[in-house]
Amino acid sequence: MISRIIKISLLTAAIGILLFSVWFSREYYHTPAMSFQEIHFEISEGSSVAEIARKLKAQSIIKRKWPFILAYKLFFSPKGLKAGEYVLQMPLSTKQVLFILLEGQIFLRPVTIPEGLTRAEIADLLETEYAINKNEFLLASTGISPISEWDREAQDLEGYLFPETYHFPKDTTGEELVASMTAQFKAVFNQDWHKKAAELGMTVREVVILASLIEKETSKPEERPLISGVFHNRLRIGMKLDCDPTIIYALKLAKGFRGRLRKRDLKLDSPYNTYLYPGLPPGPIANPGKEALYAALYPAEVNFLYFVSKNDGSHHFSRTFREHQNAVNKYQRRP
Repeated sequence: MISRIIKISLLTAAIGILLFSVWFSREYYHTPAMSFQEIHFEISEGSSVAEIARKLKAQSIIKRKWPFILAYKLFFSPKGLKAGEYVLQMPLSTKQVLFILLEGQIFLRPVTIPEGLTRAEIADLLETEYAINKNEFLLASTGISPISEWDREAQDLEGYLFPETYHFPKDTTGEELVASMTAQFKAVFNQDWHKKAAELGMTVREVVILASLIEKETSKPEERPLISGVFHNRLRIGMKLDCDPTIIYALKLAKGFRGRLRKRDLKLDSPYNTYLYPGLPPGPIANPGKEALYAALYPAEVNFLYFVSKNDGSHHFSRTFREHQNAVNKYQRRP
């Protein structure tokens, strides 16, 4: 009799285990039938597995909490679930959700920095478009340690905040942004470019300053080497650069730019005023992109000394002052 009871008990237990295994497998491996959707899900630092499971269920990412918790305890404890923001491509099985959170496949937000912005303009963009504290970014970008070996004269990181589309997790700090941007600059400015700069008799700083002027003078890729050629020619003969964007930068520093350059602004007493002072300005006036840096290092071999806007985004290039005056009369004089 006792033997029979034991057999029945064992059989019942075996059936129970089998049924539980079937149920667990279905709950753990089954992908629910639902239309495709993206669900944003965030794990706060220090959240317990039970808290995460409860939140997953509340957002209908998983159907039940216990299969998630049990699978974690059976297969993965004490490995932690990674805090951060996730974008889950539903439908997903409980197993797939658990793996994503264990591996820390957090969502990286694209952050696009256009070419030609100043450090302050980048800070404004980050705060307006990406909710990143601009003061934190500005503070981080005053430290010159990331490029100190390349530029011992730098007062901040203006010019070295490389424009690019980056991918950062939520709550990325200003220091992390700056570190990524300066690291990208150093990756782009490779050993061949260092060698070319030395051949031109230029420091990295001088290349960056010149590239920032080229960046601000034109948005047309085909014109960058030409403008670079003009500036190189002027620098070689000691002729002032007469670059309007340098004055605009000086006015911005003084909070005096109103959106349009006036004739009297050409007399602004600033070391950035290339109408008054020969040579390059004392620092970069923007953060140039790869093409502008390349143009600064590889100018077109031309004999132009002048260029003037044609008011359609392009420029007319001239060899002599007389030719230049004729072009000014043609493109800039009001009827």
